[in-house]
Amino acid sequence: MDLLDQVRAFIATAQTGSFTSAADQLGVSNRLTSKYVAELEARLGVRLLQRTTRKVGLTPAGEDLLARAPALLDDFDALLNEVSESSEGLSGTLRVSAPITFGEIYVVGMLARFAAIHPAVSVDLRLDDKFLDLATEGLDLSFRLGHFDQASLKVRRLGKFRSVLVASPDYLARHGAPSTAEDLSNHACIVDTNRRNPRSWMLLKDGVETAAKVTGRFQVNSASAAVELATGGLGMAFVPSFALGGAVKEGDLVTLLDEYQSESSPIGAVYLEGRTLPRKVRALIDFAADDIKASNLIHSL
Repeated sequence: MDLLDQVRAFIATAQTGSFTSAADQLGVSNRLTSKYVAELEARLGVRLLQRTTRKVGLTPAGEDLLARAPALLDDFDALLNEVSESSEGLSGTLRVSAPITFGEIYVVGMLARFAAIHPAVSVDLRLDDKFLDLATEGLDLSFRLGHFDQASLKVRRLGKFRSVLVASPDYLARHGAPSTAEDLSNHACIVDTNRRNPRSWMLLKDGVETAAKVTGRFQVNSASAAVELATGGLGMAFVPSFALGGAVKEGDLVTLLDEYQSESSPIGAVYLEGRTLPRKVRALIDFAADDIKASNLIHSL
């Protein structure tokens, strides 16, 4: 029996906690998955899983194998892909994650443009505002915003963005416009909980930084939702420039305190440290860097 199939069956069973879930993940029968694991245990001469009527758990030997086997298997798959892709075009599945708003506004379109010139590539995109664990989720690449220092990840910086303070003409007609950053405490503000400090908006003027303390009736975890609420006249929003779309140009929103600036935040592509990077992943990163330069939504580096 093929050793790689046995190892794949063990990893899937250990990660999901059952032979049934592992079989569903691998696309084989429950019986075959159990057989593969049993044959791997016989080959190694150790028990890897503790079986009960309800679930399976790891033995110490199983824990040791699970700690190293997924990375080794990924590296082997990457090697095979490299050999295959060297004589042909890019192929296979790219597993990518991105924040929801940035993903919907930019990453989806960028991936469509990439896929158009690489027809043998498939894309599995996961949109989530949480930082997904690349190893656990089996992700090749994650597009992230803000500061994402993490020892286990390598980062390719692709661009940067600033946040913009906006309100609707209707809101301004009813409540007036702020003259200084400190005035924001007297206005209804839409709080985006995805920000590092949701109720403290950092603004710069002449090199002096002001932390404007804000409150409001609406608290959301989406820049798009904040833009929609601001457009409806329900408060001021402090949102990434790429989330505005055409709202300012079309007059639905007005920028405020233009003499102030927000701190620029990076946009990066992150991938696991110490792993062989498949050619299709490198190609996507390079494509994204060039695509951002041509975009009017994001500032390139």
